[in-house]
Amino acid sequence: MEDSYNSFKPKSDEVVSIKEWLITILILSIPIVNIVMIFVWAFGSGTKTSKSNYFKANLIIVVISFFIFILLYAIMSSTAWSSMINRY
Repeated sequence: MEDSYNSFKPKSDEVVSIKEWLITILILSIPIVNIVMIFVWAFGSGTKTSKSNYFKANLIIVVISFFIFILLYAIMSSTAWSSMINRY
């Protein structure tokens, strides 16, 4: 009985094949489509778990990088602004 239970695996827990990763990389090289597909793969119900987790982690890194960029931009622009004020 236990063998029949273990033989059934939901699609979401299957391993992502090399072929699927190659197709994923090709789709990610298409502008605009790549942004949409990242969200589809991250939050879609039919996506395999490992692929979904990868794109969720990817989105987290993008958000963190965006905020770091904004913080550095604010620091650099305020430093430049204060040096211009002190110069004149």
